[in-house]
Formats: sequence, C-alpha cells, structure tokens
Amino acid sequence: MTTSFEALLPGTERALLHRVAVAQSQGRTPSFVGAVVRDGTLVWSGARSCVDGHAPDADTQFRIGSITKVFTAVLVMRLRDEGLLGLDDPLEKHLRGTGAGEATIAQLLGHTGGLAAETPGAWWERSSAALRPELSDVLGEEPFLQSPGRRHHYSNPGYTLLGSLVETVRGVSWEEALRREILEPLGMGRTTSAPVAPHAGGWAVHPWADVMLPEPSEDLGLMAPAGQLWSTAADLGRFAAFLAAGDERVLAPASVEEMRAPAAPAGEGDWEGSYGLGLQLLRRDGRTLIGHSGSLPGFVACVWVSVEDGLAGIALSNATSGPLAGAVAADLVRIVAEAEPRFPEPWRPLPAAEVDEELLSLTGPWYWGTYAYGLRLGPERSVVLEPLRGAGRSARFRALPEGGWVGLNGYYAGEPLRAVRRADGSVSHLDLGSFVFTREPYEPGDAVPGGVDEAGWRGL
Repeated sequence: MTTSFEALLPGTERALLHRVAVAQSQGRTPSFVGAVVRDGTLVWSGARSCVDGHAPDADTQFRIGSITKVFTAVLVMRLRDEGLLGLDDPLEKHLRGTGAGEATIAQLLGHTGGLAAETPGAWWERSSAALRPELSDVLGEEPFLQSPGRRHHYSNPGYTLLGSLVETVRGVSWEEALRREILEPLGMGRTTSAPVAPHAGGWAVHPWADVMLPEPSEDLGLMAPAGQLWSTAADLGRFAAFLAAGDERVLAPASVEEMRAPAAPAGEGDWEGSYGLGLQLLRRDGRTLIGHSGSLPGFVACVWVSVEDGLAGIALSNATSGPLAGAVAADLVRIVAEAEPRFPEPWRPLPAAEVDEELLSLTGPWYWGTYAYGLRLGPERSVVLEPLRGAGRSARFRALPEGGWVGLNGYYAGEPLRAVRRADGSVSHLDLGSFVFTREPYEPGDAVPGGVDEAGWRGL
C-alpha cells in the first residue's frame, strides 16, 4: 500500500510558524516569509509582519541577491551539456579581452578563480550601474588577488564574467537566456529582474533603535548575473524542487548532481561546508544541505535543500541585517524532517533485464590487501563498493557501454573499475584505478602487486 501525505500536520505547521515569528521578532525586520517544499510540492508557507493584517504571502516578491548566482551557474552548465564549452576551458577561449581569461570556467563557478570579492570603486550594491559600463570597470586594472585555482575566495565579479560568457556564447542577453531556458520551463513567472507588484520594499533597521530607513534599489547592470533577481517563496519552491531532482527541460539530473558535488572548500564565513558549481553546501543537524544564501541592501534570503529528506526550506526578509535567513531556512527543513520523517520507498527487486549471472558472480566480499569490501548491484547495472567494517572509501559506479564502470563520487570519482579475467574466462580480480581487489586477502596465485610470500600466513 502506498501512503501519501500532502499536507503537514497541525503541530508541524505551528512549529514552522513559530520559527518564522521568532525570526521576525528577534531579527527586527519589517516582514519575514518562510516556506517548505516536500517531494517537489510547496506544502507550507507562513509570514509575520510589523503591520497588522498586512503580512506578505508566498506570491510576494523579495530581492534574492546571490541566489541569482545559482541560476547563472545553471545557464553555464547547459552550455557545457550542449558541447558549446568545457568546464576546464579558460575563460579567454570564449570571452576574450577581459584580463582575467586564464581562470577556467569551473574555477569561476566554484569561486577559485583568484578574483576579488567586489568591484573597485563605489559600493556596487548601492550605486548606479552607470559607474560600471564595461567589464574593465567591474574587474579593475588588477583583477587577480591570487593565482587561479589556489583557494576559495568568493567573487561577485566572477559571476559577472559568467553572465557575459552566457551572453557571448548564446548571442542573447543574460536576462533573455534566463527567462527562456529556466524561468519559463519551471513555471517561475514571478521571478524577474525588476520588482513586479506585489513586492516588499527594502529597509535598513537602526542597530540601536526601533526605527527604519528605506534602502535604494539599484539596477545592477553588468553585475546582474551575480545578484539581480527578485522572486517569491512559491517560485523559489519550484527552483528548489529542480535542484533536488533536476528537470530534463532545464538540466539533466546528472548535471544537477554534478553541481551539488564539492568543488572547493567554503573558506572563512558564517557557515561551515563546501562549494559546488554555483551551489553552497552545508552540513547541519546531521544532514547535507545544498542551496544558496543571498543579500542586497534591504533584503536577505536563503534556500536550503535536503535531497535525502526530500525537503527544502525557504526564507525571505526585507531588512539589510538582523534576520538570519540561512539559519531559519535550515531550521524549517529540520523541523519537518524530525516531526514527519520521510517514508522510504518500498523495496523492489531490480528489473530482470538489469541482472545476469555474470553480474551476480561479481557481488560479495572483495579484499584490497587486508581491507574487506563488499560489492553490490544497483539500478541500470551500476555497482556500489563499500567497506564492510570501519572507515573506508566507498563509491558508486556507473556502467559503461563498452564494459566496466566509472566512479561517480568520493575518492574514486572518475576512476575506472573493471573485472580482469584469466585465460579461461574466470575473474581473477577487480582493478580500480590500479588498485587490485581479490576474493581472498593476498590470495596466492592471484595478481597481487609485489607477490605473496610463499610461506603463507603464519602465527607468532
């Protein structure tokens, strides 16, 4: 029997609203919106406001700041998947004359390109884009703070370069590519470059008094791919569902999974984790969260997705500082995960076409030296190799059309795995990137590098 729970339990909803209420009160913000997505569907949203009876809802726009970078990264990954560029390509190959062309596209996506965090000159988030009409005005005379690839250093100008890259390769504006390739397919009609009513106004709240000041809302010009967008809780819920599962109309699940893999350490900051290809990665409350935070004067925002739990938390607020949007988004995920844990999918046998005696004969224990590993079958003729006791390197492997497998994660990502056969056709050992796995530890007569002592095992 299959059981479906679309709505949250009343107790869970109260806990979620309480968390949003605390965030609005303690964060001293005019308004705060929270939302939860479960298994791709927006199942809850709630808000608190300083104006009685006038709280925003899931259709109210807020500025989302650097969450925009994830959209830009998706556009770049689409170009990669179409064969129009490679992630290891230097930027100069596709976007010439920037002065930062030695950085690779992957380095720019993961903020390891060595570029400065901000633009030279006036505070770009609060000043006119007319001050930065060209890429040279965004990068300055010396765009590199350090050699590309050496360390993670968050860079807003890096994503300006990626937006210009999209425009050059596509031959349309970044905004047009975004609308056509992401927003329309995902049904995100309330995500725009400029605010469209109903939308929140941005405010600064005095740090030592309960008074407010309106923040300016500047068009970011060339910097738009780094932080321009306005969106709603409902639209970000659709985007969170995409980040969890992919969507062939936008980006294949395998490519989205690639974005979620660590590409660089996060460096110093308020959160501990890593950074993928356009996505922040965070380990919190025993679960892995992927997504991004965002801020611009007058606004803070965050989207966190727990793929394993099938949950996403969204937090939006209209104050320059005070509300901890990232912490709230993570707490929304935790509250639902703990109160209403996800039901596992029913166990089902593999399809008959994916199993044969030859594959079955490879399953079971294997030994790398004296380390015991187990090999089991997965879907689509994939395999999983994992230690049978203690810590060790585990990995999933995708079947290759020509035979053998390739690693998908962890230490063995990209490494080849193959079964090496004897002259009579029987399997001698597994070769994993030159590591030999035998059926018995140091089995005599097998292809153990360095050989096996003829005297065999012995006691003291």
